[in-house]
Amino acid sequence: MESVVAGIIIALIKILVILGIVLGVGAYLTWVERKVAAHIQRRPGPMVVGWHGLLQPLADGLKLITKEDLFPRYGNKFLYNLAIVLALVPATLVFAVVPFGPEFELFGYQIKPILTDVNVGLLLVFGLGSLAVYAIAIAGWASNSKYPLIGSMRKAGIIISYEVAITFAVMGPLILAGTLSTYEIVERQIEQNLWYVWVEPIGFVVFLFSLLAETGRVPFDIQEAEAELVTGFTVEYGGMKFGLFPLVEWYVEVLSLSAIAVVLFFGGWSPINIPFVGFVDPLFFLGAFSPYVWFLLKVTLLFLFILWLHWTLPRYRIDQITEIAWKVMLPLALINIVLTAIIAPIVWR
Repeated sequence: MESVVAGIIIALIKILVILGIVLGVGAYLTWVERKVAAHIQRRPGPMVVGWHGLLQPLADGLKLITKEDLFPRYGNKFLYNLAIVLALVPATLVFAVVPFGPEFELFGYQIKPILTDVNVGLLLVFGLGSLAVYAIAIAGWASNSKYPLIGSMRKAGIIISYEVAITFAVMGPLILAGTLSTYEIVERQIEQNLWYVWVEPIGFVVFLFSLLAETGRVPFDIQEAEAELVTGFTVEYGGMKFGLFPLVEWYVEVLSLSAIAVVLFFGGWSPINIPFVGFVDPLFFLGAFSPYVWFLLKVTLLFLFILWLHWTLPRYRIDQITEIAWKVMLPLALINIVLTAIIAPIVWR
């Protein structure tokens, strides 16, 4: 009985910690993006609210909360509000199967820094990710407006196209690891003394492009091309409802998929991996905290790389985006599966 109660308490603590970190970090990533964009464009960025604008996310939140919440006259109010829930909940639930570090002991209990280590964790990730298309389609239709509908249809088309490519892209790491558990995939890379990105560069590139497309990042942000659709499927949303969509799509989803990319291709919490040499840990002096620092560092670097792409590449047309998905990314993903099948016996040896 005591073990059951302890398990429930540990699970609740994990949920609160993950929710707090994800939503808090997601809000502050808006400040990070503004600063990165500002330095790329040779300007200071947010500087007024707090030291170097550190309190800007709080000011933005207060502004959105106090703004009037308007509703389209002929829209569907139930679906209009449901779309926000369908966008926020699946994006946050993905973190339930993200392993942040190795198992450790606390007060006699063995604790894994993962909310739930299910043996089909990766399947759960893409199942939840596919729900995003419903939120966007509902948001566009329930607003009863032309711009949101066009934007939502564009986004739905992109997600459907790239969902196929990203699914095949992760088949490589699955073949090498022999499991769908995200925790075990990291353990396999540590056991095999190899980051999968070294033998899966094609799979990683396809995954990265699909990540950009599914989260609406440049060069795949055609669903809210400002010159054509103002802000796309969020045109008719106001106040905090308007703020939640970009928070989820641009930051929480990017953060979750970046974490999954680190788990699949960069060994999760493992230190630097050098081919034919093994793992090297320059942060060994941190002791038990080293794995967690490595995981956060990898996710941060990948997120900053995505921001750099955002302010470097031009936007594609909708026809170019779908052509890239079906004529470039999908064939590359299939080729990668064949190459992985050839390489796998060498990795397993």
